[in-house]
Amino acid sequence: MTKQEIVDNVAAATGLTKVETEAVMNGVMSQIIDALSRNERVELRGFGTFGVKHRLPKKARNPGTGETIYLEERYVPTFKPAKKMRMNVLNSLK
Repeated sequence: MTKQEIVDNVAAATGLTKVETEAVMNGVMSQIIDALSRNERVELRGFGTFGVKHRLPKKARNPGTGETIYLEERYVPTFKPAKKMRMNVLNSLK
C-alpha cells in the first residue's frame, strides 16, 4: 500500500478532503521524524513504538566479493509493533 492509497482510504473514511488528509499525514510523519532526530521515542498506543538505536562499529563482509569492510558507528531508526497490532496481523493472515 502506498502513501497515496492510505490518504485515499482515510479521506473516504473520515469525510475529509484528500488534500486535508495528506496535510495531516505529512504533519504526523514530520513530527515522528523530528522526534527521532532528537533521539526521542514515539509511542502510538495500539500501533507501535518508533525509536533510534545506536550501532557500534563492526567488521562485516561484502557477500558479493567476500571483501572485508568496516561499518562505522551509526544510529538507525527502529519500529516495534504493539502487541495488539501483532495479534491482529497474525490472526488476519491465518
